[in-house]
Amino acid sequence: MEKSPAQEPDKAGKTPEQTASNNVPVSGQRPDQGTAPTNDHYDNGGKPNAGTRPMHAPDTLSAKHNHPVLAQPPEAFTGLTLTEPSKVAAGITAVIKSMQFSWGEAGLARGTQALLKLNQKDGFDCSSCAWPDPDDHRSVAEFCENGAKATASDTDHRTIGPEFFARHSLADLSRFTDRDLNNAGRITHPLAKRPGDTHYRQISWPEAFQLVADELNALHSPDEAAFYTSGKVPNEPAFAYQLFVREFGTNNLPDCSNMCHESSGTTLTNTVGLGKGSVTLNDFYEAEVIIIMGQNPGTNHPRMLTALQQAKRNGAQIISINPLMEAGLNHFKNPQDFMNPLRALGALLGDGTPITDLWLQVKVNGDMAVLRGIMKHLLEAEKLNLGMVLDHAFIQQYTAHYDEFLQELRNTSWEDIEEVSGIAREQLREAANMLAPKKRIITCWAMGLTQQKNAVYSIGEIVNLHLLKGAVGIPGAGLCPVRGHSNVQGDRTMGIWERPRKEFVDALGKEFSFTPPYEHGLDSVETAKAMHDGRIKAFISMGGNYLSAMADTEFIAEGMRQLDLTVFVAPKLNRGHLVTGRTSLLLPCLVRSEVDIQRAGQQFTSCENSMGVVSMSKGILKPIGPGVLSEVAIVCGMAIATLGNRTKTDWVAMTENYDVIRDHIARVIPGFENFNAKVRHPGGFYLPNGPRERKFTTTNGKANFTVTQFKKHTVAPDQLVLMSLRSHDQFNTQIYDYNDRYRGIHGERRVIFLNPDDMAARGIRARQLVNITSHFEGQQRMAERFVAVPYDIPRGNCAAYFPEMNVLVPVASVADVSNQPTSKWVVVTVAPLPEMLPEGTTQPEKLATIA
Repeated sequence: MEKSPAQEPDKAGKTPEQTASNNVPVSGQRPDQGTAPTNDHYDNGGKPNAGTRPMHAPDTLSAKHNHPVLAQPPEAFTGLTLTEPSKVAAGITAVIKSMQFSWGEAGLARGTQALLKLNQKDGFDCSSCAWPDPDDHRSVAEFCENGAKATASDTDHRTIGPEFFARHSLADLSRFTDRDLNNAGRITHPLAKRPGDTHYRQISWPEAFQLVADELNALHSPDEAAFYTSGKVPNEPAFAYQLFVREFGTNNLPDCSNMCHESSGTTLTNTVGLGKGSVTLNDFYEAEVIIIMGQNPGTNHPRMLTALQQAKRNGAQIISINPLMEAGLNHFKNPQDFMNPLRALGALLGDGTPITDLWLQVKVNGDMAVLRGIMKHLLEAEKLNLGMVLDHAFIQQYTAHYDEFLQELRNTSWEDIEEVSGIAREQLREAANMLAPKKRIITCWAMGLTQQKNAVYSIGEIVNLHLLKGAVGIPGAGLCPVRGHSNVQGDRTMGIWERPRKEFVDALGKEFSFTPPYEHGLDSVETAKAMHDGRIKAFISMGGNYLSAMADTEFIAEGMRQLDLTVFVAPKLNRGHLVTGRTSLLLPCLVRSEVDIQRAGQQFTSCENSMGVVSMSKGILKPIGPGVLSEVAIVCGMAIATLGNRTKTDWVAMTENYDVIRDHIARVIPGFENFNAKVRHPGGFYLPNGPRERKFTTTNGKANFTVTQFKKHTVAPDQLVLMSLRSHDQFNTQIYDYNDRYRGIHGERRVIFLNPDDMAARGIRARQLVNITSHFEGQQRMAERFVAVPYDIPRGNCAAYFPEMNVLVPVASVADVSNQPTSKWVVVTVAPLPEMLPEGTTQPEKLATIA
């Protein structure tokens, strides 16, 4: 192989001209992905004892009066206007909104320059979702509205320096809305809040690193610190970060995957041997049927709609299984069609491409029942058409536990299936009839499934369906967990996980000449409990917003306030930076769109998308200011100060030249051999993926049918099941604006979507204010003054936006096995107040009478 710039510094960050065709799989063929199995860092044994320890319920009502710094967003209304929900996603409106956000926040020149390099092979990776880029041709505008908003926020030309923080105390800032915190601007200098301070104040970088070192080294044990990671962190800083943490001596590496796809990784590792999806983007173009479960692609993964549109044009049918009919599941107007003379008029005047052929409006947590019903119908179809519905050859050669699965499936009653799913037997037959003659089937899912109480079991049934049909490891078929954050999958691959496998720890210790810890650490849920108990005294966060992203907001806040040290590495302000420990640091970092110059020259990082493709990300914009460091430089600075003479690692070399980090990764993590050469291929390279080749690296070497007793969870007659949602103008906890135009919500976030019959039964009018109370094992948590909005959602279910509704999610309410918080299974009661919010106003009016 050619020498990496680790040996030739003058080549650092430079991309040799190579043809993209070297790495592009031909349609219908599998990509060249190497042979060595790569790490996925998911546990095949689950976390059987997690979540069993009872925790107290915080006083969610008095917290806003007892603490000057608010952990929850302020209750003030911002002006609700309601319109009819949209039936079409994207279109010209998405183009206009993209430009408005980009030019409004980044400026015309800076914003346009960023968009033209967004997701390009010689540009930078989008910081929002993890949907893959095309292997071959990419359009000039290879981004979606969500990506444009994320990039506009990252490249914001507004700044907040020491003067801003001198004017605003933490208490003042906590009364900003989450939108206004995000839109305040980019942080320009490292800041510190010392014991007794009410404000962040400027600190030098050397002082900041030394402060981290002093606090960490004063702990009685390394296990008294927790090191959180956002899925936005690229591979190189993520690898350096986990190395620093393990050289420090702990595996306490909670991450956002604990809250989003832990259930997926846990299930897939047990069933097919790899906690990642098995499809490529090209498989969508070969698929005959695509099932979309618990996912809203129009808002959360808009570029996925382009793949679905092409699949439809190629003849695929799409089944959507979701409690809400989202605009992106209905119709799609591709903005790219406006540049095509043959399609421009139709894109402008028509309704776009219909996406869903069959919509199954499942009850929240009812997906397991839906899949059982579909598979029962497939068994009936197989009896009538022997050998034409199920793939018996695949089942016999590649799978295990088939007979036990069949017995459990036959034992599941139709009465239970219809009750739990909310869907009639005949409608499930319609779905089965679409699948029965087909083999090239893809199932996609997201947090609508993974955050259920039955999450692991529901995903197990997805795998069961694919194993019955032999729909794994062939073109046009496979399993597709759609990741939310752009490098959340890559961070796991890099070793950001609290329960590392022995093989990885051994390789890490050998590479860096130290003895890493082997004892399992704490995930995000257990970290929250440990902070509250006083077992965690220091919390360092690489990106993210742990306070607002985690369940049980006020419980998290109580724990954070008890810490000796909090450290936040971030480009912009969020609520999580305001609820702090005794000492707190706010350390500003570069964003992906910005040029990163180190001693060896311009650097680049890399990310792994949902399809297991690793590609480079290279900034092109001038950094926001000289006081901002790269994530790698910040991690290495903390490591040098903290570890001192205890480390043999050359942290300076890794800071000066990221190729040094990649050379280490190549020797530690299978699948990354020749990393520095392969990542410079335009478009990147595919990581090894056993299930994609029908190589199932489970403990028995087989793809395992999941055998689970049917799960039913009941609620009292006056109770509802609440699920969390994102609005269209947010990404994760980052709020860009107050609108959710696809659902007809404008100017307000403090709303709850209710079935009209449930509203009538409780005497609730449209736009009336309500209090929401969650119920868990005798505990209650309350969220006050939400606006009731009638919506097409299954009776007995309701929905609200996070992070506002996270205060209602108990920290101990988790999915079985994976320990993932159940933000899609919150048992609540909803009580009306004698007030309502008139159209477009911010002041509620008293109701004289309640009809």
